[in-house]
Amino acid sequence: MANRYQATGSQAESQPGSNDLVLRNRPGITDPAVMDELETRLLLRLYERMMREQFPNRRLDVADLMGWHHQWLGNLYDWAGHPRSVNMSKDGFHFAAARQIPRLLETFERQYLHRHTPCHDIDEDVLTEAIAVCHVELILIHPFREGNGRLSRLLADVMAVQAGHGTLDYSRWDADKAAYFTAIQCGVGMNYAPMRALVSVALAGRGG
Repeated sequence: MANRYQATGSQAESQPGSNDLVLRNRPGITDPAVMDELETRLLLRLYERMMREQFPNRRLDVADLMGWHHQWLGNLYDWAGHPRSVNMSKDGFHFAAARQIPRLLETFERQYLHRHTPCHDIDEDVLTEAIAVCHVELILIHPFREGNGRLSRLLADVMAVQAGHGTLDYSRWDADKAAYFTAIQCGVGMNYAPMRALVSVALAGRGG
């Protein structure tokens, strides 16, 4: 929602009548609770469709991420499926500058997605490393105006299912958001150990 991050630029516009709590959207929704519920419901539909009908059991590309984002939020936001055009920060932590996103996504695809997917015939330690690295690097880029965390979790779940696992249990991540945010910050220096620990717990279903 609009109050989660500080942003500047046209994509920072909020929906009139929402007290700056909801991003400008196609249906004209002004209640953040209504928007949260709708986004959650649409994400669940995307999961069901992907896992049952459109599962990408192959090497993944940035185009996949853009497509998933558009399928999820395309009925809500004009910019769904497109890189963000605004600079964003959270609690004083600055994500990648908007002008750098196209270049960073090219690097992410080449150095991370293409290297770590498809996740076939790998043991759990290798899978844990692959998910941790890809998750941290995608979050640091923060390519979209909204939905980066949830889209990054979808990527992690696809990677896990490619390797023969179920989807991850993120309850530990949600219960200790400070630890999660610290793990992301450690990734700036390519220290992925904290995120590996979180992924290991989530893969094992030990969320609580």
